[in-house]
Amino acid sequence: MGTLVLLRHGQSQWNRENRFTGWVDVPLSTQGIQEAIQAGKTLKDLSFDVVFVSHMLRAVQTLHYVFLESSMQKTPVIYHDDEPFKEWEQHTGDTSKELPVYQHPALAERYYGDLQGLNKDETRKRYGDEQVHIWRRSYSVAPPGGESLRDTTHRTIPYFIEKIQPEVIHNKTVLISAHGNSIRSIVMHLEHISEEDIPSVEIPTGKPIQYVLDASMQILDKQVME
Repeated sequence: MGTLVLLRHGQSQWNRENRFTGWVDVPLSTQGIQEAIQAGKTLKDLSFDVVFVSHMLRAVQTLHYVFLESSMQKTPVIYHDDEPFKEWEQHTGDTSKELPVYQHPALAERYYGDLQGLNKDETRKRYGDEQVHIWRRSYSVAPPGGESLRDTTHRTIPYFIEKIQPEVIHNKTVLISAHGNSIRSIVMHLEHISEEDIPSVEIPTGKPIQYVLDASMQILDKQVME
């Protein structure tokens, strides 16, 4: 059995300000830092074998606070997928004392295009409640210049299948620190949720979701960790 923990970053500064964030790289708010610390306390006694994280600051910050609370004795080492960093970060040493952390934009938040930075309430006044609801909650309709949830799954799920799933199948304990929509994509894939139902699935900030899975990636247990 493998264990997979999905963690949406803590509240960001733009979450707090009710703004569309997407790929704008804003930090955690004060509340978000506290959520990340609490997530770390919740995960304190789990010994992870490998970690995957979005390239965005709020996901990396959340992971940082999780590591600060962890009882693991391993040193986290972030590995990048792009050159020349991939070559430069090669090193010698005792890898048994390291926790590999793989950072990739495939796990980033949904790109909101022209809506990024706009206040959500003001956007509703400008475009109408129904249109903004469609942009935010439909599976296949993208906001102007941005990604739909379907577009997000098309980059997140191939990365998950190629890089993350094999680690779970080999009985590893895996952590993903990412975003509401990239995690929603993974949940959709794991739980075989329909296109009609997935937009209504909520992913809470700072609350780890733990799956225990068998070698065929069937869910044996799921819990939202408090």
